[in-house]
Amino acid sequence: MAQMTMVQAITDALRTEMKDDENVLVFGEDVGNNGGVFRATEGLQKEFGEDRVFDTPLAESGIGGLAIGLGLQGFRPVAEIQFFGFVYEVMDSISGQMARMRFRSGGSLNSPVTIRSPFGGGVHTPEMHADSLEGLMASQPGLKVVIPSTPYDAKGLLISSIRDNDPVIFLEHLKLYRSGRQEVPEESYTIPLGKADVKREGTDLTIIAYGAMVQESLKAAEELEKEDFSVEVIDLRTIQPLDIETLVASVEKTGRAMVVQEAQKQAGIAANIVAELMDRTILSLEAPVLRVTAPDSIFPFSQAEQVWLPNSKDIVETAKKVLTF
Repeated sequence: MAQMTMVQAITDALRTEMKDDENVLVFGEDVGNNGGVFRATEGLQKEFGEDRVFDTPLAESGIGGLAIGLGLQGFRPVAEIQFFGFVYEVMDSISGQMARMRFRSGGSLNSPVTIRSPFGGGVHTPEMHADSLEGLMASQPGLKVVIPSTPYDAKGLLISSIRDNDPVIFLEHLKLYRSGRQEVPEESYTIPLGKADVKREGTDLTIIAYGAMVQESLKAAEELEKEDFSVEVIDLRTIQPLDIETLVASVEKTGRAMVVQEAQKQAGIAANIVAELMDRTILSLEAPVLRVTAPDSIFPFSQAEQVWLPNSKDIVETAKKVLTF
């Protein structure tokens, strides 16, 4: 196995699938010769040619329409939205068309499209580049929404996304692209969509997180261990559909839970998870299910983002409230 960063694992997943299936096409703004803003598609155009890896005009609505048409013609499009803050320009294609394709055609058509896009704060991007808009996608029936937190998961989940016959929104946190390395198999492998992963086992508290907040939650769990608290950390990996079974099993074991997300309290999916747990585990809970989130304000300019973003200290503080309730 090779040591890879997350962005290298994503590139490797794309390369693997393009070798295995000539119907896989990669396109978006600057993904060709430049290899994308973050070099996630670096070298792919040279290896597979301009017919399979190509640049598009700076028009997200056009990217979405192209992906729909190609999917209907038997291709497996992997379209990149350069930053997920630009998704509003392609919402009709995603929510109005791709997500409804199987339903409106009575199952005779599908939309095997993967929308890749970077998002997330902590790296001082300009306005509208870091927004956590995954809640918009998760609230749309017909879409699957995937957010990996490690290089290993990124490769396996992306391959599964590309092979899926329905549209998948695959979100890549900017801070995780090159923040660490992990052993990743060089051969093809898949991780099932809709299956969470217990990153750390514990008995006193369940922390549910996704994306960059998984790493912050693991840091918090280590700090809490110093005070003899045993914390379980679950990485959702797929936020739609949710792996309810894994969450319920954990909460029934620990009796306490909290949800951590980078998105604002009114956004993201934390509120939905809390509601699901209240529906299913109310008799097992020994404390309220609390949330750690960003404030309900627009993502700030980069000078203030470290104050605005949730971190491990915030998680520890809230965890103690749940643990001592």
